[in-house]
Amino acid sequence: MTVLFISDLHLDADRPDITDQFLRFLETDALNAEALYILGDLFESWVGDDDPNEHYQWIKQGLKKLSRKKVPIFFMHGNRDFMIGTDFADEAGVQILSDPFVAEFYGQKVMLSHGDAYCTDDVEYQAVRTMTRDPHWQAMMLSKSLQERLAFAEQARAASLAHGSTIDAEISDVNHTAIANALRDSGVNTMLHGHTHRPAVHELLVDDQPATRIVLGDWYEHGSVVRWDESGPQLESMPR
Repeated sequence: MTVLFISDLHLDADRPDITDQFLRFLETDALNAEALYILGDLFESWVGDDDPNEHYQWIKQGLKKLSRKKVPIFFMHGNRDFMIGTDFADEAGVQILSDPFVAEFYGQKVMLSHGDAYCTDDVEYQAVRTMTRDPHWQAMMLSKSLQERLAFAEQARAASLAHGSTIDAEISDVNHTAIANALRDSGVNTMLHGHTHRPAVHELLVDDQPATRIVLGDWYEHGSVVRWDESGPQLESMPR
C-alpha cells in the first residue's frame, strides 16, 4: 500500500480543470491508498464552513465518498484555507491535523507541514499569518456576513499577489535555519511540506546529520504528489 501526499491545489470555480483532475485522483490513485494527506491550500480561499458555493459541494462529496471507502483523509490548514473548521471536516470525512505534525510511515518519522511558517524572511507575510491564525481574529471574521467575508477574501488575495510580485524569490522561500531548527526540535530528519510551489527533494545537514526536505508542487499546470511506500517517498508530477 501507498500513502499519498498533496498540497496547493487552490481549487476554485474559475479553474474547473484542476477540480476535475482532483476528483479523478480521488476515484483512482487515492482509492487504493493507505491514506491521503492534504497539506494545505486545498482551496484558493475559504471564508467559512457556511459558504454554500456549489463548487465546494462537489469537492466535499468526492472526499466523503473516498472516506466511506475506508481511506483515511488528513487535512492541514494552509495560508488560503485556514478558516476550514469542524463542519467541513464532518461533511468531507477528513481529520484536521495541527501544523506541524509528526507521523511515522513505514518505520520512518516525518514532520508534515504546510510550510509557510518557515518563510521567516518574509516579515510582512509572517505578521499577517500571526493575525489570521489568532482564534479571536477568526471569530471576528466569522461574525461578519458571508458577503463581507467574500469581499475581504478577494481583497486579501489581490494583496497577496501584489506582495508576491514585489519581493525577491529567495525571501518568499523557506529559511534554512528555520527548517533546521524545526527538524532539531521535533527530533526527526525528514520534512514534507508545500506552500512554496517549488517541488524538489533537498538533502541537507542538521547538526552534521543528514536530513531531507521534500517539497510538493502546486496543481496549476499539472498535479503534484508524493507517493510513500515501503521503498520510500517518490515525488511525482501527474499530467492533466
